[in-house]
Amino acid sequence: MKILCINVRKGLGDQIIFLPYIHAISKKFKCQVSLLAKSNSRAKELFEDDNHINEIITLEKDMDGIKGIFKLVSEIKKKHFDKVFIFNSSLRYHIVSEFAGIKSINQYPLFLKKDNIVHSAKIFTQSITNNIVNTEPNLIIRKKEINLDKNFKYICLGISASGPTKRWGVENYIKLAEELVKNKKCKFYLAGGKNDVDLINEFKKSKVGKDALSFGSMKIRDTLKYISNSHLYVGNDTGWAHLSVALNVKALTIFCDSPVAAYGSYSKKMFTIEPEGIAKGTTTHNTLGKEKISFNHVLEMSLQLLS
Repeated sequence: MKILCINVRKGLGDQIIFLPYIHAISKKFKCQVSLLAKSNSRAKELFEDDNHINEIITLEKDMDGIKGIFKLVSEIKKKHFDKVFIFNSSLRYHIVSEFAGIKSINQYPLFLKKDNIVHSAKIFTQSITNNIVNTEPNLIIRKKEINLDKNFKYICLGISASGPTKRWGVENYIKLAEELVKNKKCKFYLAGGKNDVDLINEFKKSKVGKDALSFGSMKIRDTLKYISNSHLYVGNDTGWAHLSVALNVKALTIFCDSPVAAYGSYSKKMFTIEPEGIAKGTTTHNTLGKEKISFNHVLEMSLQLLS
């Protein structure tokens, strides 16, 4: 049997959050699946070692629009899939699947009103598998040993974010690192990409940051060995937090302006910090709470999780 799963959310974190559902479908039908994903989701790099996924079909930019539909149909049709599982309610991917000749099309209800993405995916997948789906993601990678000084705690600091309203300031992370090294012997990884050079440089200019290892110029694949060997992630709600959880690392994630009910509640390894004055579990888009994050709370929780 040949199965296609479609998850075209653009975020790296979204791919991680949906991974348990891809795995559940693979296990249900006792076969590897193909995954259609956008290139900027980094799915091809992330899932290279995953034995539930046999290929990533990249949704290229020229597959958008009306003309793009025909190219996408052509790409999928030649794969001769028996079933497709579409993790959205878009009519576009239903039409593509029909034109590609896939007989069994499984999808969220068309035009479904936006909901908690974890809840929607879980309900959809459980209706297929007839089993409770464990929402804990497990990113399968070939373990790579790195030389670590066992006298130190290695902390991954997620200083980046997809937008300024989601980003607790880098000056806070410098102050946090300064306080942590007063209490424990620590070394730091800076989780940011090539677009976060200014943030990374600002941190590295500080006394506590001069020896920090930056992920800025690394490929995602090359960062995994460092993340998986970390003792803790502390940082903004970004793909790095979700990667940490999927690599069995506790993640203290700061939600300034994104839906904690969806992105912060799917894993027991995810610990959340929300703005003061906001009812727990209610932070969402337009909360605009980065100035209301309690530094002392972040420090206290960091030390607690490192103990």
